[in-house]
Amino acid sequence: MASFTKWLGAGLGFTFGGPIGAAIGFAIGSFVDGFSEEDLTKEQREYQDSIGTERGNTQSGDFEMSLLVLASIVIKSDGKIDPKELEFVRTQFIGMYGEERAKSAFKLFKGIVKKEVSARQVCMQIRSHMPHASRLQLLHFLFGIAKSDGFVSKSEVEEIRKIAGYLYINDRDYTSIKAMFYDESDNAYKILEITKEASNDEVKKGYRRMVKKYHPDKLQDLGEEHLKGANEKFQSIQESYDRIKKERGM
Repeated sequence: MASFTKWLGAGLGFTFGGPIGAAIGFAIGSFVDGFSEEDLTKEQREYQDSIGTERGNTQSGDFEMSLLVLASIVIKSDGKIDPKELEFVRTQFIGMYGEERAKSAFKLFKGIVKKEVSARQVCMQIRSHMPHASRLQLLHFLFGIAKSDGFVSKSEVEEIRKIAGYLYINDRDYTSIKAMFYDESDNAYKILEITKEASNDEVKKGYRRMVKKYHPDKLQDLGEEHLKGANEKFQSIQESYDRIKKERGM
């Protein structure tokens, strides 16, 4: 338990409290007899005292815990927990965090998924502490989970749309990220947040705007482990621009 608590304490800030903290406490209690949310708070305080470090609002692990809780909401939105989606979460965490850290994260996730969590309350907590670029990255990851079984159900799309709204992500940003996971004729335009009627100058402006918005440098504070998804988004933007240029002979 000590190593598990050290993993939590080393990376968490705002997610130790509120609805996310409650979900974490519930999850730990599901595999540690007699453990509660109050125990988690005590463990956090003891760990902070032991390292003598003041914490800011957002720690590197806050993004990780936010992903776990929001992913649990999306996975359950269609009334079932698909093994392929669970495997996608596990694989993504191994890719980002390595085997050992991913093992702890996935163990926690399997506990969180058993608890009913309010998406609105969780998102209110996240948006109070997490910058817009990081919230966009959360949405990208959630679409990846929904698509992992080869099909995004209507209920999953609706749940992600609601989450986007709660996170104060506007419809243009939501549509752009969603388009990165679908193969449709006008997706390149949607990803750049423009229409097919846009002029060549507007295409170029749209591309520059999206490069600025989704540049991986905006996520440097989250650590190297979270930059893979950012680079994927950035690559989608570049590919969309190249596709439009080729179609138009720009």
